[in-house]
Amino acid sequence: MERRGGRRQDSGDSVSELPEWRPAVYRKCTDILWLLLFCLFWAGLVFISGYAVVAGAAERLVLGYDSFGNICGRKNTPVEGANLSGLDMTNKKYVFFLNSCSLEIQSPKISSLSLCVSSCPQQQLNSLEDLQSFARNNGSFLCVYSLNVSSYTVNPKAAQLCPTLPVPPSKSFPLFNRCVPQNPECYSKYASVLISMVNEMDVFHRILSGILAGRDTVVGLSVLALAFSLMLVLAFRFIQTLFIHTLIALVVFGLLFVSGVLWWLHYDYRNDPSTELETEKENVKFLLGYAIFSTIITVVLLSLIYVLRKRLPFSVQLFRIVGKIIGRIPFLLFQPLWTFLILIVFWVFWVAVLLSLGTAGTAQATSGGQVEYRALSGICYMAWYHFVGLIWTSEFILACQQMVIAGAVVTCYFNRNKNNPPPHPVLSSISVLFCYHLGTAVKGSFLITVLRIPRIVLLYLCNILNQKKNAKHLFDCCSCWVCFPKSCLRYFNQHAYTTTAINGTNFCTSAKDAVCILARNSAKLASISCFGDFLLFLGKTFVSQSNKLTEGRNHRNTRPFQDNEDGTELQPMT
Repeated sequence: MERRGGRRQDSGDSVSELPEWRPAVYRKCTDILWLLLFCLFWAGLVFISGYAVVAGAAERLVLGYDSFGNICGRKNTPVEGANLSGLDMTNKKYVFFLNSCSLEIQSPKISSLSLCVSSCPQQQLNSLEDLQSFARNNGSFLCVYSLNVSSYTVNPKAAQLCPTLPVPPSKSFPLFNRCVPQNPECYSKYASVLISMVNEMDVFHRILSGILAGRDTVVGLSVLALAFSLMLVLAFRFIQTLFIHTLIALVVFGLLFVSGVLWWLHYDYRNDPSTELETEKENVKFLLGYAIFSTIITVVLLSLIYVLRKRLPFSVQLFRIVGKIIGRIPFLLFQPLWTFLILIVFWVFWVAVLLSLGTAGTAQATSGGQVEYRALSGICYMAWYHFVGLIWTSEFILACQQMVIAGAVVTCYFNRNKNNPPPHPVLSSISVLFCYHLGTAVKGSFLITVLRIPRIVLLYLCNILNQKKNAKHLFDCCSCWVCFPKSCLRYFNQHAYTTTAINGTNFCTSAKDAVCILARNSAKLASISCFGDFLLFLGKTFVSQSNKLTEGRNHRNTRPFQDNEDGTELQPMT
């Protein structure tokens, strides 16, 4: 195939240029300066990563440390001014808080004293005698190092130097070597305080706990969703016309049925003489609102389907072409999986560097003989630079995915010899991307990054001003203004990447050509996009609702709670 940049056609005194869109055979590197800028930016990220490894103390975060600067499980060096620092904690691998049930964060350290102990108390300790017996039997001293075990019961300051009584039973956390209390109230307080030391990790902890608690259900529903998605792909591949008309018919009857049921329920409740309570009257009003809203949605969608009915063959043709391309390039279905794995690897690296940066500090003794770690100068700026690297690199990876898919589809679509299809379109598209068009992906991802940063700044300011009543409303309003241009730019970026995959031009030229061709075919494109997106939405709704029905059936077949003997409280079944 040969690319013609343009063909001149003389018509009297006028000269017009008719561009022909065909994949370029002879390409050149595009947006090289942007690629060099990205390399320089990543050189800065590599420097920050090396600095974090050298100056940081990740083992202090992983292994844990006490209030006197000793890392648990390690032989430590003394800190000037702290008498209890520099101790050998090789056999004391667990962090124990003296007041684990009432932890608080005080700018930004935890208020309770922490010690390195050899084992966590497995049973509740109710008195100083129990503490002394536990220390003698297990060799694990739960009071401050300066207090001898024989003085636990006779020293008048033992109440301040020993843990708050009663000491709840605890177990060591499997990864970070902390003594986690098993009492539900203490555990919730302990977990929320410790995990909130890392930015927004309490939300992550709740999500992770929910996933681990229902991992079997999550895995089963994921496999079921994958099966339904493959069924939809096969349906779009082989029975496009029948499947599309069936979906539209189901939508029409579904909308009419839902609206009719809501109006019937409203009429039935309104004419029911037993409706006297205020809550029942409120339910009637809510039913009226739902019925009106459902009717409006039904009228709008039915009007849209009627107006665009003549454009339906174009949508069918579009899905037919997509089905043929997927049949020729089945590996396109796995492209999001590869991208996700690459993103996971990068995010793990990014979090590891961020944690190392957070532990980069110098140990300084306080007036009470404890040790605090003061952050080094410039760490805040490095963290922000590192955060911009997260957004830019993530967007760059997604842009590379879009260009690989566009290049593979273009190679098959413009192939005129149906008997001799391209052997490896995905690998060929990857090679073209890495050899010629990485700079274009860098430039497009940078523009998205520039529009995402203001929203991050707004979110940061909203968290600072969370006590203000109007802060959240102002943030929501500003976020809408920021998200709209970002969504538009992301839409045009996709078409610019496709144009680059075809013509081999740089980002700006590709964006201009894409906007021109979109403007010339705006009516047809709008109708096809509306119908196509609507049909895809129906397919996604089918998959999600199928999963919800399956999950609801599973919940009905299981009893996650059981009553106590007195019938007053519900507790989880074990």
